[in-house]
Amino acid sequence: MRHHVDHRHDRVLELVRARGSIRVTELAAELGVSPVTLRRDVDALAAQGKVQRMHGAVVWPGDARAEQPEAGGGRVIGMIVPTTRYIFGDVVSGARRAVEAQGGRLVLGVSGYVDSEDPVQAEHLLTSGAEGLLVAPSWFGGAPADGQEAWLMACEAPTVLVERTAPAVNPAALLDRVRTDRAHGAALAVSHFASLGHRSVAAVLQDGPHAAGITAGFLNAARSMDLATVPGSPFVRTSGEQYDEVAEYLVEAVERHGVTAALVHSDEDAIVLVPRLQARGVSVPEDLALIAYEDEVAALADVPLTAIAPPKQAVGELAAKLLLQRLAERSSGREPEPRQHMDLLPKLRIRASCGALRRPSDAG
Repeated sequence: MRHHVDHRHDRVLELVRARGSIRVTELAAELGVSPVTLRRDVDALAAQGKVQRMHGAVVWPGDARAEQPEAGGGRVIGMIVPTTRYIFGDVVSGARRAVEAQGGRLVLGVSGYVDSEDPVQAEHLLTSGAEGLLVAPSWFGGAPADGQEAWLMACEAPTVLVERTAPAVNPAALLDRVRTDRAHGAALAVSHFASLGHRSVAAVLQDGPHAAGITAGFLNAARSMDLATVPGSPFVRTSGEQYDEVAEYLVEAVERHGVTAALVHSDEDAIVLVPRLQARGVSVPEDLALIAYEDEVAALADVPLTAIAPPKQAVGELAAKLLLQRLAERSSGREPEPRQHMDLLPKLRIRASCGALRRPSDAG
């Protein structure tokens, strides 16, 4: 095996010396190896000072192109997200800023929440010159179903999970990850309700990658603060046609269970629900205090919404920095630092939708 690697290194040096500069993808094709394998060879040779890396290319030391790298030269980082809407626009923006600050370039793939599209996008990005991947896989429950992590574990390029997690028993738990602590955000909301005197709370969530974390934080916080919750709470909305059903659920929670506060994921859902509640005789915040989860458009609601704000840009930025660190470790040949699981804490932004709890004794 070592003989084959040494022979390939010799061929790399021979081709680069002859041409002065050659693109990584072209060199990989000529040698009949994958771009990932070729990049590993180039990293090893660069660490020995035998070649130099440029933006997507390998350069012979002393070649004029090595002394005058193209503008923005540096690492090429691939990023795969399910969509550029919702939180991911800001996550991508944060990653891009971190990569460009180190002279690199971020290239984007979008999976559209189609699980089978993730490896397709990864292969395209890596073949096009990406050296590592930032990935928010299309894991609907936020964690992989059986086998969904297989393509990630087979990927030879350094990879960091973004806003996703894998349980300890899953092989993907060995990957670096950066995410928002969704459970902490839900607990912040419940704690704020409790501080205002609310004793019975409800929650309405979108079915998706973040529902499990928000549910756990909501229920654990309510239990620890001895707050009552609606039986079967939280209500998990699975389609856009359920808004009237959700509104009826909240009205019943207010009228039959004494609920005075609710956490709603997301901002858009909260904005849609407010007029529906109003039409059914439940006013926000007089009858029902609301906290939205995401804080993308919460401040623009007719009744500005108190909201849990994930650190979206910081998630992207720290994930990118972690991936760049892994690539630097590989290039230098030094021992990699231990894998990291980073959970960033969201903030509570207080606006009008919580008001103050109206008690019978408050009436004049």
